Amino acid sequence: MNTATDLVNVDNINGTESDSLADNMVSNDVSAELTHRMDIQNLSFYYNKGAAASLKSVSMPIYKNRVTALIGPSGCGKSTLLRTLNRIYDLYGHQYAEGEILLDGETIFSNTDINELRSKVGMVFQKPTPFPMSIYENMAFGLKIQGKLNKAEIRDRVESALKRAHLWEEVKDKLDADANGLSGGQQQRLCIARTIALEPEVILMDEPTSALDPIATAAIETLITELREKFTIVIVTHNMQQAMRISDYTGFMYLGQLEEFGTTDQIFHAPAKDRTQHYISGDFG
Repeated sequence: MNTATDLVNVDNINGTESDSLADNMVSNDVSAELTHRMDIQNLSFYYNKGAAASLKSVSMPIYKNRVTALIGPSGCGKSTLLRTLNRIYDLYGHQYAEGEILLDGETIFSNTDINELRSKVGMVFQKPTPFPMSIYENMAFGLKIQGKLNKAEIRDRVESALKRAHLWEEVKDKLDADANGLSGGQQQRLCIARTIALEPEVILMDEPTSALDPIATAAIETLITELREKFTIVIVTHNMQQAMRISDYTGFMYLGQLEEFGTTDQIFHAPAKDRTQHYISGDFG
């Protein structure tokens, strides 16, 4: 089993060097070793052939049942990195990645069923994206496409996911209503519920509260801390306080590179890199 350390200085680390380092790291929590749910190894990403790399030799672990936050200034590659983890960039044929990403020790790049990958690695976007259909049909849509459950099982899964997202009591009497009639915060919780209904292993969240008011944001943050008991979560955020509140590990990105990775406590209170300190202090960004 792989274990974790509080601090990774990522200067000059790539490929097998980063793999070796990750495999020998030791957590502050000596009572429990951390399992790697995903591994990013020497990953570079290009939006067009011949273009400069948007991600440059990024290597980091994603730990099971932990929340990992990606922080950094606008345009640093946070969202790009997030979108490589379920290959959503495949929707655009000219974009491509180099390096390796492992999910449970298996590559996501070759001989991979892309639909199966995205059922294992779900995504919640910056703005709520309810489908133009009823609340119930929003929840059942992906389950029907999977084709693994009968109608009764789908109903049970829908109810369970809505309860887990703390939305059931608010919508149980109007499941046939248009999902777009919900408030912004409710719509985002619906999107999270729709994702967890598929029972993914990993949930990717791209600034999921940036369009929400403080009350709705607090509800989503509480939900995220609860969901990590069952799911592995990777979240992109520009909100430093949010990263401190909800994440266990943090990666600081700058100009397409992973500048520093470690426990959230270490990154925010004892960063190893001057640039990390300047960023979290608000000197730039």
